[in-house]
Amino acid sequence: MRDEAEEKQEEQTDTEENTGSGKEKEMSFLDHLEELRWRIIYSLIGIVIGAVGLWFFIDPLMEHVLLRPAVMFDMHLQNLRPFGQVFLYMQVAIFGGIIVSIPNTIYQIWKFVAPGLYRHERKYVTLIVVFTSLCFLFGVAFAYFFILPAAMQFFVNFGTEDIDNIISIEYYFEFILTLMIGAGAIFELPMLSFFLSRLGILTPKMMRKYWRHAMVVSFLVAALISPGPDPFSMMLMAIPLVFLYEISILISRISQKKKKKKQPQSD
Repeated sequence: MRDEAEEKQEEQTDTEENTGSGKEKEMSFLDHLEELRWRIIYSLIGIVIGAVGLWFFIDPLMEHVLLRPAVMFDMHLQNLRPFGQVFLYMQVAIFGGIIVSIPNTIYQIWKFVAPGLYRHERKYVTLIVVFTSLCFLFGVAFAYFFILPAAMQFFVNFGTEDIDNIISIEYYFEFILTLMIGAGAIFELPMLSFFLSRLGILTPKMMRKYWRHAMVVSFLVAALISPGPDPFSMMLMAIPLVFLYEISILISRISQKKKKKKQPQSD
């Protein structure tokens, strides 16, 4: 009985907040812009802190992590500018700061959209931040441990031995960093499905109806972002996309059920 009373009180509070009769003051357009400005500033501060923290470990990060795929496949890299390595280290630190500060960035995004959500939905902030961060980091790890070695294997073995493949260090790092961050963004598909389903824009029925179209798009996206033109690299990227789409349908279905369950109580 106590739980039911608490739920009714919570739903009443949600209704009051969304109708403007609650304690929370409705934000104006300028207030939203000010809130957005501060969330961007907090996100940038997190990136700077992450980049500075990684700078103290930049040498082992470069030698034992980022250069490891090239060393494994005996790929020859060269620097073509006097201060090329200085700028390269700074670029790696910034991109690394973006990756390690993902939880803070997601938290700031959540805090910005939180005023438009119900109170019971705001309670899941920790779970959503953790799950979204894990999805991104899992995408980065998948690109590094599976897609990148396959791409390197193809690059090293392709072509004639009469041509030496001496690759600019700038192009090498731009390639692997873009690949890892892109894969991390793609692995956010389940969370995107969750939010769109909560807003009523996406439904499981719609996603299942356009399943064939989604598969074609998945392979097109895989062909665009895969590091090599070989079918194996493309398949390595396309299979997770198909798997993530199926997970997104399941998440959308769960989100719709919760929304329908709450709807009669809030009327």
